[in-house]
Amino acid sequence: MTTKKLDANLTSPYPLSENTVRRKGRFKRIRNLVYADFLVLLIVLFGSVLIRFGTNWPKGFSTYLVGFLIASAIHLLIYYFGELYDAAPRIGAKLWLPRVTALTSIAILLEAAIALITSYYLMPRGNLLILFVFGSLGVTFNRWLSGKVRVQRYGTPRVILVGSEIDIKMGKEHIKECGSKLVVVGELNSTSQLSSEIASRQATDVLLLTSGLLSDIYPKPLEDLELNMVGVFQQILPSDTLLGLRRSIQIAGMPFTALRAHTLSASRSHFKMFTEFVYLVVLSIPILVMTLLIATYIRIIAGKKIIHKQERVGKFGSTFSMLKFRTMHHNAENDTGTVKAQKDDPRVITGLKWIRRSRLDELPQFINVLKGEMSIIGPRPERPDFTKEYEGLIPGYGRRHDIPPGITGLAQVSGHYHTDPSYKLGHDLQYLVNWSPILDLQILTRTLWVIFIGRT
Repeated sequence: MTTKKLDANLTSPYPLSENTVRRKGRFKRIRNLVYADFLVLLIVLFGSVLIRFGTNWPKGFSTYLVGFLIASAIHLLIYYFGELYDAAPRIGAKLWLPRVTALTSIAILLEAAIALITSYYLMPRGNLLILFVFGSLGVTFNRWLSGKVRVQRYGTPRVILVGSEIDIKMGKEHIKECGSKLVVVGELNSTSQLSSEIASRQATDVLLLTSGLLSDIYPKPLEDLELNMVGVFQQILPSDTLLGLRRSIQIAGMPFTALRAHTLSASRSHFKMFTEFVYLVVLSIPILVMTLLIATYIRIIAGKKIIHKQERVGKFGSTFSMLKFRTMHHNAENDTGTVKAQKDDPRVITGLKWIRRSRLDELPQFINVLKGEMSIIGPRPERPDFTKEYEGLIPGYGRRHDIPPGITGLAQVSGHYHTDPSYKLGHDLQYLVNWSPILDLQILTRTLWVIFIGRT
């Protein structure tokens, strides 16, 4: 077997040309899925009309065509936000039907609401049940067929088992007993030689069978493996189930969770951006009024300089100038240097403490949101000096930079200014793992309560 050399720039187990082929193959597979789903939806919609009315359609063909195109577009958008077009792992039992059914239900409810509110004709009401049943089955069939084509084209998955001797032995027994279509091509007791072993064995997936290995591969080489479409899976132990892990897959009868270099997938990130745009539109007038009133108040109390800029660390570790209303004396850190905010901080100007206590000094950061440097909800941005310190002290601290920092976040509504950074990180990581529009709405509601009670 020919050993593939690591690419010098990416520390990658595959040459750049093969990386390109793999990425193009993934893009083509996803594109074909979109086309196939679109075709299935149109066939179901037009087929249902033909079955019900024959050739004597109550409305003209163009009316049905426009309505069906809009309905199909809504379905595809919901499927995208529901991660149906994210790259799926090669291995593991995938229960597509329940997920597709749930997303199809959401799409149909949204279409019904649009038709009700706008009185726009999308489809006959009798088509909804047919679309729900046969649309869900058709979209599920597309994913089953795509998986079969993928195996036919790229062959049986080749896996490397990583863990203790006992765990590897048990893993191999499970794979054999379950008749799993996996080929074990390598065994390792540690991750130190993982990249080179993947290259020499031409492995497609890695199964981590022992706990405690994640810190050895995150962020490197996990990022490089993900770039090259090498799946990495961590076995879930019985004790892990107590943590409430919601996403798991069965591989050879064993529970695993797929590891990602970045917690939020592209589709979930785009969904978050969309929901935040809605929040921004809804809140724009109240925010503008409050900002003008508070700016005027600070101008009267503290003088001309009402905006304070601080360098903060944003998405992927980039720095930006974060805006705040000035609540401290001029040059407050000249003598102390960069220090963390304290309870009853003596640097805060008398008469402006309530603004800081209620977090209203953060309002100018909506300008950072409009510039794309921040989001409304997310981990709070930290100063570069503190970020460097925490990354050296707290494992996994850098993962909070997977998304743009937020004006408010789970850590802010759950803790205080002086809460220990390690506890805040726990809230930030929980937010990234469990993100949903409902969670964002809960954080917004709790933020309003924090503003009202003025908690520091």
